[in-house]
Amino acid sequence: MFDILCFTSRALCPDRAAFLRQIERLAAQRPAAIILREKDLTPTAYEALAREVLAICRRYGTSCTLHHFARVARNLGCDRLHMPLAELERMSEEERRHFSVLGASCHSADEAKRAAALGCRYITAGHIFETDCKRGLPGRGLSFLREVCQAVTLPVYAIGGIGPETVAAVKEAGAAGACVMSGAMRCADPAAYFEQLLTNVSQ
Repeated sequence: MFDILCFTSRALCPDRAAFLRQIERLAAQRPAAIILREKDLTPTAYEALAREVLAICRRYGTSCTLHHFARVARNLGCDRLHMPLAELERMSEEERRHFSVLGASCHSADEAKRAAALGCRYITAGHIFETDCKRGLPGRGLSFLREVCQAVTLPVYAIGGIGPETVAAVKEAGAAGACVMSGAMRCADPAAYFEQLLTNVSQ
C-alpha cells in the first residue's frame, strides 16, 4: 500500500472557482487525504474556504485534513489536523486530544520522534527534492528520508518535488506515501495523474 496526500495551494489556480473545481476533481480520485494548506489566509477566510472544501470531500468520501488553524478545525468539527511541529508542540495535551488524526511536518529524525511522542498518527518529511515552494534550497535527499523512516514506526510521507518521475524512489527509501501539491493543483486530468503516480510506484 502506498498512499498519496494532496496538499492544496490556491495560488496555483486562476481564481477561487477554479480552485474549488480542482479540489472536486482531486476528491473524486479518493487520495488518502486532501490537506487544506492555505496558511496565508486569516482564520475567518480559512474557515469559509474550509467549509466548502470539507463539503466537497464529504460528497466523494475523501478525507479532508485542515492545516495550521486548529481552532477553525474544532469550530467545523473536523477531527483531522496537520501542523508544523513547532506549532503542535505549543498545543496542550487537551487541545491535541480533540483530533483523532494528527500529522506534523518534520525536518529531521529527532523531530519525527518528537511528533510521535505527541501522538501524531503520521508525519511528512521533507523537502526531499528541489521544489518551487522552497526555491533556491537544495532538497534533503533520499538518505535523509531513509533516516527519518528508520527513526519512527509512524507512516512517513515524503514531501517536496515528488512527482511521477520521483515517486518510486521515495517508496524504495521507506516512505509509506508521497505528498503532491503543484502537480495535483495544475494537472488537467487528475485521474491520469494519479494513475501515472501509482503505476510508477508499482513497477
